[in-house]
Amino acid sequence: MIKGLGTIAYKVPDIEKAKAWYAEVFGVQPYFDEPFYVGFNIGGFELGLYPSSSGLIRLGDTITYWRVDDIEAEYQRFILKGATAHEAPNHVGDDIFVADVLDPFGNVIGLIQNPHFDLTKLS
Repeated sequence: MIKGLGTIAYKVPDIEKAKAWYAEVFGVQPYFDEPFYVGFNIGGFELGLYPSSSGLIRLGDTITYWRVDDIEAEYQRFILKGATAHEAPNHVGDDIFVADVLDPFGNVIGLIQNPHFDLTKLS
């Protein structure tokens, strides 16, 4: 079951500079801060930063992730409904999993299972 929008992620050439810039612009510190990904809670939604060295997306691309409780089940459901496998579910740390599929029109649809991003506990 899709729970709503979860994350928009940007690829950045210098994650430390980007982290500082986004923290200043949005006025919040990251709730998740690792060398491979930085996540901010912005008004109940996640803004994510990937370093350029990550192969997940190209510089200038974005992925919007939809929150799910069971990433494997949702990934398979999307494929059964006509989406094409693109990035199989994978663990990205701290019990967080991401995946993405291509819709029948070539758009990337991201899925994220993130038990640490509970809208009732984050402000």
